[in-house]
Amino acid sequence: MSNFQGKVAIVTGAGRGIGEAVTRKLVAGGATVLAVGPGRNEEGLAAELGEQVVPVVCDVSVEADVDNLFAICRERFGRLDLLLNNAGISLGGRRLHETPIAEWDQVMDINLRGAFLILRQSIALMLESGGGSIVNTASIGGVKPSLSTTPYSISKAGLIMMTRTTALEYARDNIRVNVICPGTIATPMIEAGGAELIAKKEAITPIGRIGTAEEVAELACFLLSDVAPSITGGVHTIAGGREAL
Repeated sequence: MSNFQGKVAIVTGAGRGIGEAVTRKLVAGGATVLAVGPGRNEEGLAAELGEQVVPVVCDVSVEADVDNLFAICRERFGRLDLLLNNAGISLGGRRLHETPIAEWDQVMDINLRGAFLILRQSIALMLESGGGSIVNTASIGGVKPSLSTTPYSISKAGLIMMTRTTALEYARDNIRVNVICPGTIATPMIEAGGAELIAKKEAITPIGRIGTAEEVAELACFLLSDVAPSITGGVHTIAGGREAL
């Protein structure tokens, strides 16, 4: 298990799925986590895991909410060591010309604008703190195109480039920035699609099954940890072999 003793972390989208799995792993390693989300599950996570979890209600696409998150982080801890920039939504099922503008805007607001707002303030605080480690959550959809996922795939491709440029800009400031690109993962979002959708995703995954949030958390926490000191700017797929197709 990675040692995060005494570290302060922010995890967005912390209430379920990958964000919840990473939060649990960081806490088990000794970190204190600001668990950020819309308020559905973060309080329960704090009640279960104790005072190492600080729940914060925040819509990452709203600047005032992000300002409040970082005001809390500064007031309570005065620094930031780790960030999992994970909040995101997936809307799709339409070809590009059928995509409503409101749907495009909603995906971009959360997946790109929100990621930028969180990243921007995290870096500013890490510069004051002497450095840190950041993992952004993109998707295999940002690496390989698929049908009827235009807004989502473009937003995740943009996040990949945001990661790479940020890693270059802050490499000499002791701030590492990486991006993970999961394939289909067994989270409440995919499970809500039903058995037929899961079977379809398993059929296109070379290893024959979809991944788990815990597997992704292992990769994310490795990249966040001090055992990966020279890994930055990387695009790390975890998609059961789909990246090889």
